[in-house]
Amino acid sequence: QVQLVESGGGLVQSGGSLRLSCAASGDIFAIYKQGWYRQAPGKGRGLVASWRIGGTTTYVDSVEGRFTISRDNAKNTIYLQMDSLQPEDTGVYFCNLDYGLGEYWGQGTQVTVSV
Repeated sequence: QVQLVESGGGLVQSGGSLRLSCAASGDIFAIYKQGWYRQAPGKGRGLVASWRIGGTTTYVDSVEGRFTISRDNAKNTIYLQMDSLQPEDTGVYFCNLDYGLGEYWGQGTQVTVSV
């Protein structure tokens, strides 16, 4: 069993920054893909940024150049550095770990960006 715990969400003004973290614990034998997903009110959950085996990173177009995903393998933690935040970045951010045959989700952390 793997557990994912997110932290770092909060309220920030436009142009500000936040750093989300997701700590994984449990028996992790393989990781195919890790990422951050966002769900805005009334919207579906969509990919924001991800890392996969081989080190490939992917970003949704709207955050390219502003968000950076990184990993600390020793601590089994993934981060999302969010700079130049805008109101449209508001939503609940979920951490995801995909091990190929299944996936795990964190509980989500709220990010609110005011004008």
